[in-house]
Amino acid sequence: MDEVLLRTLTPAVIGVLVRRGADFAAAEDAVQDALVEAVRVWPEDPPCDPKGWLVTVAWRRFLDAARSDASRRHREARVEHEPAPGPVQEGDDTLRLYFLCAHPSLTPASAVALTLRAVGGLTTRQIAQAYLVPESTMAQRISRAKRTVAGVRFDRPGDVATVLRVLYLVFNEGYSGDVDLAAEAIRLTRRLAAAIDHPEAAGLLALMLLHHARRPARTGPGGRLVPLAEQDRGRWDTGLIAEGVGVLQAALARDRLGEFQAQAAIAALHADARTAEETDWVQIVEWYDELVRLTGSPVARLNRAVAVGEADGPRAGLAALAGLDPGLPRHAAVAAYLHERDGDPVTAARLYAEAARAAPSLPECEHLTRQAARLNARLRG
Repeated sequence: MDEVLLRTLTPAVIGVLVRRGADFAAAEDAVQDALVEAVRVWPEDPPCDPKGWLVTVAWRRFLDAARSDASRRHREARVEHEPAPGPVQEGDDTLRLYFLCAHPSLTPASAVALTLRAVGGLTTRQIAQAYLVPESTMAQRISRAKRTVAGVRFDRPGDVATVLRVLYLVFNEGYSGDVDLAAEAIRLTRRLAAAIDHPEAAGLLALMLLHHARRPARTGPGGRLVPLAEQDRGRWDTGLIAEGVGVLQAALARDRLGEFQAQAAIAALHADARTAEETDWVQIVEWYDELVRLTGSPVARLNRAVAVGEADGPRAGLAALAGLDPGLPRHAAVAAYLHERDGDPVTAARLYAEAARAAPSLPECEHLTRQAARLNARLRG
């Protein structure tokens, strides 16, 4: 049984049923029944057209469920005719499903869970393990999300930006359990970029590929965080870098710049430097200027302050930092780094300790704590 094939076909089959008139929850249930039947039947009698087989079986399951529910008599009258078995027309059904799972009425967490379930074809158990929550909790989250989008019909184009944000949220979850969410996000974004003619979809794919290329060098023994400047660049995946740069260049050539393309351009400049010292910080500052212009994001401004500190010196970086809210995530860590470079280890040590207390993850907390301890040891010596 080809599990990858089933995961690939699942969103397309759900999309077909939704287009034919099934609401999302009923379509997803029917497709799950069809997948169970496929696991039972296919090893002995594999179909010539797997997608067509799944659509036919899932549609029958949906009709059976509709007939058994008296409250759905009106819908049954609309969908009673069963299309003849045969090849399924290719269309935008999978794309429709991306938009449905990223519907504005859903919370980001629910949109991510529903996307992984319906578009990614993951089981509820796999998603729960990836998010380190009980399976029952994730099942409830997915059920609520399905109820929220029940009956939603698309009579206008979906919001690509919302879909991209959901996929980026998936990517940033990284890895836990038996599902690599970063790799899953790349797979889904690759499919989306192939399905739509949109430079920002390509920009997001490029950004993911370039970040993922550095993954082997991001941690040391025992899971210790390794900052970008200290990473062994020989461990970066040059194949992913080359692919990411190629995708980015094609997107930029369209001259429709968006935030993901700008972020990918920054990542590409980091990837292009053979050593940390060779990084083109002047160009990176220029790209951060574009990113701030596009988004107005305080986080982009915070990262820009780091780049300015590298390009024009720590005093310039601290000046760029001065107008930002000190409550921003990682503000204290950036300030600590710039103060250390500016020759003020006392302030830097205090800020590193403050940043460690607010760190969003254990590896980051441990890294910042080590930085504070290193400076304090130097001051005592």
